[in-house]
Amino acid sequence: MMRFQDKIALVTGGRSGIGQAIARRLRDEGARVFTAQRSQDTEFEWLPADFTDPTSPAQVVTELVSRAGRLDVLVNNAGLMQESSVEAMSCEDWQRNLMVNLTAPFLMIQAALPYLRRTQGSIVNVGSIEALGSNPGHAAYCASKAGLHGLTRAVAVDHGAEGIRCNAIAPGWIDTDLNVDFIESMPDPVAFRRDIARIHPVARTGKPEEVASLVAFLAAGEAGFCTGQIYTVDGGRTAKLSLP
Repeated sequence: MMRFQDKIALVTGGRSGIGQAIARRLRDEGARVFTAQRSQDTEFEWLPADFTDPTSPAQVVTELVSRAGRLDVLVNNAGLMQESSVEAMSCEDWQRNLMVNLTAPFLMIQAALPYLRRTQGSIVNVGSIEALGSNPGHAAYCASKAGLHGLTRAVAVDHGAEGIRCNAIAPGWIDTDLNVDFIESMPDPVAFRRDIARIHPVARTGKPEEVASLVAFLAAGEAGFCTGQIYTVDGGRTAKLSLP
């Protein structure tokens, strides 16, 4: 299936993890894919970006359009998670988390809208199930991802008549390199894997490629009536009530 033949896609944070899986899926379906992050990407065309800098998003979009001439798909995937209690978190750290997870996607969308308007393009934001519930010590992450879900709906409402769709996905536990390394750092990784599988009705954690499949669907024309929605990808975790 080549749903993105002759299309230009931009994936922020596309060098690793979920972002890399998304970039690969879009490429495999015909897109010319650019990734944007601090580190150089040897697999895709790379746009250097520092999403703690509010000038970076516009620079990324300008450079992409100068090289590719258009933009069809924007995936806001780059993110930051910092563990801290509310009392212990400084205002500076709070603002940095909101900048990367919420303000940078806002600025990316703002810069991309004129070009997406021309192509009847699509935006997919990578939120989190932590916009719906919280793990301990994740106040800034939860707040920023909840804001991203709200931004998704607002963009869909404001720009739907222009042919621009905006959706978000809310992944749960996905086996990225970071999460796999975390499991391996546990005193008993086998027991930890067993315990975390138990909280998922599908009895396992997710794969980055499974998230990428949904992103590709939402970005493609066949999802033309899907906009302003948050799609949870968590193996049923948030649907399952805890035992007494």
